[in-house]
Amino acid sequence: MKIRIVIIVLICIIFFGCSPSVRFGSKTDEKSIVKNDKIIGYGTYYGPGFHGKKTASGEIFDMYKMTCAHRTLPFGTILKVTNLSNDKSVQVRVNDRGPFVKGVIIDLSMGAAKKIGLDGKEKVEIKIIY
Repeated sequence: MKIRIVIIVLICIIFFGCSPSVRFGSKTDEKSIVKNDKIIGYGTYYGPGFHGKKTASGEIFDMYKMTCAHRTLPFGTILKVTNLSNDKSVQVRVNDRGPFVKGVIIDLSMGAAKKIGLDGKEKVEIKIIY
């Protein structure tokens, strides 16, 4: 009897232990975003506190380069980010994960943010180039 219980418990552990779990989610299904799709939301920037440190992709963060952090897009994805308040655009490459602030969809490097006049938190449009 004890052996049957142990076997049943082990089968349950294996069965439920191998099932996928959703740990991180978003209100929009960003995995379905494809080339030329547009995403509108708030963007911010990051820089001095992270300059010279490793990004999630493993490269060293340079706050003057045209890079960004995004929660789900693959590293190396090229994006066109447009500041909707002045219509200035910049192309950036995803090399980090984030932002981890509710309501913000992208963190630009300080260099990219300055190029489009983004100061603080502003509404932006993101378009996947490739």
